[in-house]
Amino acid sequence: MLQFDYPLAFLLLPLPLLVYWLSGAYRDRGQALRVPFFQRLVELTGQQPRAGAVVIRKTLLQRAVLALSWLLIVLALARPEWAGEPIVREIAARDLLLIVDLSGSMEAQDFSDAEGAKVTRLQAVKQVLDEFISRRQGDRLGLAVFGDAAFPQTPFTEDHATVRTLLDELQPRMAGPKTMMGDAIGLAVRLFDASDKDNKVAILLTDGNDSGSQMPVTQAARIAAERGITLYSIAIGDPTTVGEDALDTGILETIAELTGGRFFLALDRAELDAIYAELDKL
Repeated sequence: MLQFDYPLAFLLLPLPLLVYWLSGAYRDRGQALRVPFFQRLVELTGQQPRAGAVVIRKTLLQRAVLALSWLLIVLALARPEWAGEPIVREIAARDLLLIVDLSGSMEAQDFSDAEGAKVTRLQAVKQVLDEFISRRQGDRLGLAVFGDAAFPQTPFTEDHATVRTLLDELQPRMAGPKTMMGDAIGLAVRLFDASDKDNKVAILLTDGNDSGSQMPVTQAARIAAERGITLYSIAIGDPTTVGEDALDTGILETIAELTGGRFFLALDRAELDAIYAELDKL
């Protein structure tokens, strides 16, 4: 589509006519001698006298060339350009943070992959999360991990390939053997502080219980709720486990309830797949 950056330049088109009307034709003034017997000379010679001033008139071709030249000058001043079809750019409407537990218990091989082979809990989580990320085309994603402390891996980004690459590199105990769940939620709050999106969602995945966070889990969840962050908590593994690696489903249900999210329990790969299929509806 043809358009002009300065369409007001076309107001200059009648300018030559205005100049011509105000100034008139150019006349060359020169000296002349008044002859009293001029009329008798005309009669004797039989010639027809011309007017005292001569106006040089342009041919039709010259006028057309001048008009075309002025039109092209004004056209250049208007800066014509050819614009293609509008390009629609989708802008992410949601910021979604994935929070992954890297404690030592994530090494337990009690899950199966898509082929049925035994894999660790973290390997199963990474496989399911990778598929989940591939379907989140309309979101900005962030990745955080926690163990002895909580660590951000990526800020919120539309570069999902980078998020998937960093997810694939995660290993159990990379962040230490413990489970600082409250600190992980606190980190999520800080990451969302830099977000300008109204829809803020965090998915926290763990197989244990908080083992001494500086910020209590429920307090962190209340702060998250005040900041408009919705937490979805996913517990994986055996809920009957006791001791240091016991799965605290109660606290996970609480943080989901406080923030308006949901709690899920996955005992195997199939249930984990079903949970993320449900989260796809977000």
